[in-house]
Amino acid sequence: MKPITAIACGLALAAAAFFSCTKDTVTETYTFYRPVFETSDAARNGIKSAAPQPVTNPGKLAIKGHYLYLTELGKGVHIIDYSNPRTPKNIAFVAVPGNADVAVRGNYLYADCYTALAVIDITTPESVKLQNFVNRVFPDRFSGLASDTGKVIIKWEKVDTTISRRFSESFDKTQDGRVIVYNDMVAYSSNSAGSGGGVTNSKGGSMARFALVDDRMYAVGLSDLKVFNTVDPAAPFYVKTAQVGTGIETIFPFKNNLFIGSQTGMFIYNIDSKDNPALKGTFTHARSCDPVVADDTHAYVTLRSGTVCAGNTNQLDVLDVTSVTSPSLIKTYLMSNPHGLAKEGGLLFICDGAAGLKIYDAAKPEDIKPLGTLKDIFAYDIIPLNGVALLSAKDAFYFVDYTNAANPVILSQLSITK
Repeated sequence: MKPITAIACGLALAAAAFFSCTKDTVTETYTFYRPVFETSDAARNGIKSAAPQPVTNPGKLAIKGHYLYLTELGKGVHIIDYSNPRTPKNIAFVAVPGNADVAVRGNYLYADCYTALAVIDITTPESVKLQNFVNRVFPDRFSGLASDTGKVIIKWEKVDTTISRRFSESFDKTQDGRVIVYNDMVAYSSNSAGSGGGVTNSKGGSMARFALVDDRMYAVGLSDLKVFNTVDPAAPFYVKTAQVGTGIETIFPFKNNLFIGSQTGMFIYNIDSKDNPALKGTFTHARSCDPVVADDTHAYVTLRSGTVCAGNTNQLDVLDVTSVTSPSLIKTYLMSNPHGLAKEGGLLFICDGAAGLKIYDAAKPEDIKPLGTLKDIFAYDIIPLNGVALLSAKDAFYFVDYTNAANPVILSQLSITK
């Protein structure tokens, strides 16, 4: 494999294209992001506690006990004590370069560090210690980087390039294999289904790519599902990979099944055999971004437009999954621009983008009814927990009292600094 020297963001971002006076020549300006490499040893040394930092670019979230673990995309994980949701405290920051996803098992935080998995002892949140570093387990995070066994990327340098060519000629954006076209460099996309051996697992949002179930962690890549053995939380190890499909985005565990959302549909994998996930059922939908949550009888899928997933659909699909081998659509509800969602008992929570957080009575999935709305926020993802919801939004991270679902109330918020 030829070395990678740059990554083109978006579809090379043809920011300026126009004909010159010769009519057969085109000039185009592209924005590239060139990776800056560091040795794995140096990256490991950079994983450590830091003083609390402002939240500037929040990503995935996981909760365990009275702690919230919130990723700062590409940089690390905020640890927030919300034992009193009216006065949450940002107590520490764990620097993890290239981080996007997070899960917690026992006293150990699992975070991706570009193509590696970092295992961090968080017994004392203000003074964490790197416990293990599992190399090259997420190769598709940046195509081709798995071949470089001794290095990881620590940052990206922006490079603007202008080229002129004859209109009849094509421009090789891959630069003969040395440049990778990557459509969504920073928009990376755990939910607990129990724990194993008396060790408790974190619970996560619907946008997660990590899922802890008993003493296994399942992680989805762009097209696959990886299994990690976490019997010893301090020393998880890679077990195997199963190919799923293309455009995989999210994973949601419920009991002995994994519900995997993709840009073209939902996959249901059974994990009665922990190390051998078995495909049981699929449901195909129009191309769209697709997080999914489920309960014993139904799965709830949001589809939205305006993303790299393409499509122009904004809706909630409710599926009957009584038979996981043949999931079927029972009802579609129109939405504004739905993102993450959650189910707790008879309540369904939908983060409907600029339309806010919406709460529904879903006791009858074929006839869900609106209960309450939290307006004037751009809602992204949510974890409800016994009357208090942890809500990730565009402008802030909110703690919401929904004990009266018809009138959700913001208890407090952590501002996002831009």
